Amino acid sequence: QVQLVESGGGLVQAGGSLRLSCIGSGSSLGNMAWYRQVPGKQRELVAAITSGGLTDYSDSMKGRCTISRDNAKNTIYLQMNNLKLDDTDVYYCAASRRRFTSARLQPSNYEYWGQGTQVTVSS
Repeated sequence: QVQLVESGGGLVQAGGSLRLSCIGSGSSLGNMAWYRQVPGKQRELVAAITSGGLTDYSDSMKGRCTISRDNAKNTIYLQMNNLKLDDTDVYYCAASRRRFTSARLQPSNYEYWGQGTQVTVSS
């Protein structure tokens, strides 16, 4: 059984930066991604990455964040810069054991999800 544990969320002022981490345990992982969601809204892709390092980003975050991974540590990171008030959300890590050639997947392709880490951007 794979477990995903996110960390790095917190309170930051608008324009600031945060780095999220997600450590996967239990199995080597293929595609991974970061999603975000506020209550009552659909889960939204932030960034995704294949096991080989191919990446994809949402339009809202493109240019302001970078997803990366360390396969030896089964870990992915999300560096977010120039954060805006609208970036306030719970951020979730998602992972699949499968290796797809494309980075962007439907959420249903991820078998494992973390518990989420809160990111709050203040003015």
